[in-house]
Order: sequence, then structure tokens, then C-alpha cells
Amino acid sequence: MKKKSFLFLFSLMFVVTALIGCSEEEASSEATSDGNIFEQVKNRGNVVAGVNSDLPGFGYVTSDGSYAGFDVDFAKAIAAAVFGDADAVEYRPLSAQERLTAVQTGEVDVLVRNTTNTLSRDAMGLHFAPTIFYDGQGIMVTKASGITSLEELEGARIAVDTGTTTELNLADTFRLLGIEYDPVVFDGQDQVISAYETGSADAWTTDRSGLVARLETLANPDDHFILPNVISKEPLAPVVNSSDAAWYDVVKWVVYATIQAEEFGITSTNIDDFMDSENPEIRRFLGLEGELGAEIGLDNDFVVNIIKEVGNYGEIYDRHLGPDTIFNLERGVNSLWTDGGLLYSPPFR
Repeated sequence: MKKKSFLFLFSLMFVVTALIGCSEEEASSEATSDGNIFEQVKNRGNVVAGVNSDLPGFGYVTSDGSYAGFDVDFAKAIAAAVFGDADAVEYRPLSAQERLTAVQTGEVDVLVRNTTNTLSRDAMGLHFAPTIFYDGQGIMVTKASGITSLEELEGARIAVDTGTTTELNLADTFRLLGIEYDPVVFDGQDQVISAYETGSADAWTTDRSGLVARLETLANPDDHFILPNVISKEPLAPVVNSSDAAWYDVVKWVVYATIQAEEFGITSTNIDDFMDSENPEIRRFLGLEGELGAEIGLDNDFVVNIIKEVGNYGEIYDRHLGPDTIFNLERGVNSLWTDGGLLYSPPFR
């Protein structure tokens, strides 16, 4: 009897120990996205950023294997703010289907990958930083098709990236207009574009900026036409896990810093001229007086690091999308509010 009791007790202890071990593993896994992201970033020494790796102009891999693009530069700006080093970033290429889960599970610290801010996504335990690119969904067709309006897409095969707001917007718009169409869905834009170029689809759809960016990669760009219709609102913004308010504040104010710097006229090439400014707003902004940086866990000159390492919003835009690039995208609504656009930073006070 004593032997059986001992064996029972030993077995019970083994089960309890195993359960405790599992709980500790689960807790360790959850810790990556449970309220201490900012501390982990600082302790690790770099920012793990989820990005696109195949969208020219926004997030792509260059011939030398490095990451570049409009979105990528905002990941660099975050690293510059935290570490004073824009290169302190580890990039994780993510598909449209992987991206939000990667933020939820803590695989990445921040997602900067042409992601639309929506209510349902905000309710997934995510926080969206300020919009960095205001976009809208469009549709591309071949000029040979003769299609010039949405109504002429009746019965068309339209290629779309599955698991995206793009797929949902297409369904909503065509349902509202009473247009029947055949959705051709793929996991990734490379497959979407391949289907379109090989004739397996009559049209393809994504954000208009994506259409412009991809147009230049097609075999014969002049053979294609982007319909004038804009069928959705697509405010694209960085995304973080909602568990860490401090980390959210950092990402949020980094974006605002690039916008405010452009409004002040501060660039990566003239910032030194502002270091002896007598304007109290500029002095606070650059950390020459006050403790604004310290209030969100950064050095007081974090803005200086951002501008010197990456530049202001206008510099980032022009570098990747502006008139000196193959895309030549007009700023439009992505202009400062002072120029009739939607970009507006709260006061650095």
C-alpha cells in the first residue's frame, strides 16, 4: 500500500511539474506582446519590423540584399529615435495573411507594411499609429480590353490578394453597383499580377499606390490602364500591439515628428541651422529645452536623430515616390495641412 501511495504521489508531482512548465512556457510566449515591448526593444538593441519585401517604392529588397522603401524608412525612423541608429532594425518580410498575426503574437515589434486602419483590426488588440499614406483602392486593366469604367467589368475575372480589405472592398462595391464578377484570389500580389499578365484574369485590384508601383514592373507598362475610380478609403499606418502604451507612444510620436519637421522646414541637410533657433516651439521640438523626449522614454534629442538619420516626411516621400522617381506620385492628400493635405501633427508641447 505504501508503495502504491508513493507511486501515486510521484506521478501526481510529475503531472503538476509538467503543468507548471507548460504555464511558464505559455507565460514566456505571451510576454513578447504583453505590456513590455518597449523594454524588450531597448534590451535587444534593435527594432524588429514587419515589412513588405516586394512592393517597389514602399517595401522591397534591393540588389545588394538590403531593405528600402517609403514604409521601410519609417521603421528606420523608429530605430533612430530609440537608438540614434537608423540601421538598428531587423526586417521580417510578411505576407498580407501573416502581418497582423505577427503583431498579435509579438513576432514583430511594429508592422510598417501598407496596412489599412479599420475598426475591426483596431479591435484585434492592435493600435494604429498616425496614417503615413492616405490611399484608395483602384483597378488595373489592359488598354486592349477597351474597359474604361467599373460597369464594363460585368462578368470579368478580377485578381485580388485574399485576406485583405481589398478583397472585401471589391465585393462591397460590385454588390452595391449590381455588377457580377468572378473573383480570382491568390495569397500574395506576385501571384495576383502573374495571373493578370498571363491572361488568367481580366483585371487586378489593390491600393492605387500599389498599382502605380507595380505598373513599372510589368513587361509592357504602356499596355495597361488604371481606371479613374477610387472605390475605398485606405489610410495606411504602422501597427503595434495594444498591450504596451509606452511603445505605442514612441511609434506615434516618431511619425508626428517627421510631419512636424516638414512643417517647420527642418530637413536632414539644414537641421544644424536650427540648433541655435530662438523659436520656443522649435527648441522644444529639437530637445534644446524641456524634457519632451524623456516623457516618452526617449532621449530629448530623439527628433534630431530621426531627421539626421532619415529625414522629414517630405524627404521620405520624395526619396521613394516623388518627382525624381519612376512613380512620380503627386502628394495630393498626403501633403501637409498647410498645403491642403491631411498631414497634421499635434503640438510638441
